[in-house]
Amino acid sequence: MNDNFIDFVRKYSDTPIAVAVSGGVDSVCLLVWLVKCGLNVTALHVNHGLRAAADVETEYVKTLCNQLNIPSKIFYWTDDKPSTGVEAAARAARYKFMTDWCRENGVKTLMLAHQADDQIETFLMNLGRGSGVFGLAAMARESWRDGIRIVRPLLNIYRDELKKYCDKNGIKYFCDEMNYDEQYTRVRIRKNRHLLASKLGIEDNRILLAIENLGRARDAITSDIDTMIESVACRGGAMFSDSFLFDQAPDIRLKFIGTLIQKIGGDDYQPRLKSLTSALDKLSSDCKFTLGHCTLRRLGEKILIVPEGEKTTFRKRNEKNKKHQNTKSNQ
Repeated sequence: MNDNFIDFVRKYSDTPIAVAVSGGVDSVCLLVWLVKCGLNVTALHVNHGLRAAADVETEYVKTLCNQLNIPSKIFYWTDDKPSTGVEAAARAARYKFMTDWCRENGVKTLMLAHQADDQIETFLMNLGRGSGVFGLAAMARESWRDGIRIVRPLLNIYRDELKKYCDKNGIKYFCDEMNYDEQYTRVRIRKNRHLLASKLGIEDNRILLAIENLGRARDAITSDIDTMIESVACRGGAMFSDSFLFDQAPDIRLKFIGTLIQKIGGDDYQPRLKSLTSALDKLSSDCKFTLGHCTLRRLGEKILIVPEGEKTTFRKRNEKNKKHQNTKSNQ
């Protein structure tokens, strides 16, 4: 077992943990290691019903959990499947199943099995999209989703180490055929990533170091943005002056408006960079438009963001702001 992993998960030893287990080598190894570390673990598995092997994998996860003497919870995605974007829909359903279960059962931490190869692939995919700091920082070791702490303990451990451990110890796992389908960008990157080292001398460990450095920048910016949002948010919406937004550096400006739209609109993700850039262009003068299930309006020097369908009256919002500020000051 990896010593760095043991050191990292030790702080979770006194709290119940949920762990997402697909049946693949990464999540199976994560589950086994967590159990060996003595953590109070419940395995969560989602059967999406998208592949022929799904039921077989589900039965294996049940069997493995019985062998490890830990509880498991199986979810079945029976909703109608979209004709396009099925991967994103499946991911959203998976997160909803698991975070809902965590809240209902008083479990505050959900562990996922993303590992170092996933992290590098995410970085390269986002690099190809022209992402900024937040995209290039890839996945955070610890983050929050729907009130649940999301933890990824394997981000500095490569898949080969996990596979070798399972093979050496006779631990069964499944391979998803989608991992070999080159119609997916991630798979193409996975199959050709070695060229960065062999042709350009850019080793995987150096990429991970760059991601770590970018992560520190992301965390600092996020802290500043959280403070900004707290100062303008009010009763499900937000109102602020144009200078409050446009006096910020471009990266801060984009992340601030994106985070506000995500929080107010209730989406799992922020609008794409192109949409946010267009929104900022519109907000440079009087306007009213919708984005991310929000209505954004600028009138004079004031900018207002509310859930889509809610009234965008500045006077009433000013009254709400005053009442909200009075309530906060009396607490």
